[in-house]
Amino acid sequence: MSHTLGIRQAQKQKTRQSLLDAALGLLEGQSLSSLGLREVTRAVGVAPTAFYRHFRSIADLGVALVEEALGSLHPMIRTTVSTADNGNQRITRAIELIARHVEGYPAHVRFIARERHGGVEPVREAIRDQLARFGEEVKAELAKDPESAGWNDDDLLMLANLYVDQMLITASLFLETLQAPEEERERVAQVAERQMRLISIGRRHWLD
Repeated sequence: MSHTLGIRQAQKQKTRQSLLDAALGLLEGQSLSSLGLREVTRAVGVAPTAFYRHFRSIADLGVALVEEALGSLHPMIRTTVSTADNGNQRITRAIELIARHVEGYPAHVRFIARERHGGVEPVREAIRDQLARFGEEVKAELAKDPESAGWNDDDLLMLANLYVDQMLITASLFLETLQAPEEERERVAQVAERQMRLISIGRRHWLD
């Protein structure tokens, strides 16, 4: 009996992932608010009623896509921030992480960039929640720096969110240059590094 249940669970998970993958593919050319449930199920080859065994609505599917797109980045970003020896190394590693993620998961990055200010409120809220988590995680690591002596929590969080926002901007720029010559991607990385270094310089003088 347990073997049969295991097979059923694996098949259910496979169908769920197929629905997510199909939706992500369809969203390459449209927004989530215009995506139809039947479009997704047709692409997977299942009946529309099967959709509701996995998601309550298209918005619910969108929230799952947000978790898929951003959830796995939390440990990577914490490691990137916490293991750097200095601020410049931290910036370089962050930009390298962004470039690799955009290259490996362009559809997910494009989905987040579009839906962050899109028309589906639960998805916007899910993205905001994920970004808020990033901000808190970066803040916790920045608080360990000697440079953070004397900073209050609100200012540290403001600084962390500046870095997170800049990482989002950098991801969008890398996305636009995926098919561009290597020199263009290098230019994006150089500009992003200068912009983050500017934030770091402001940090050093904030308490002046």
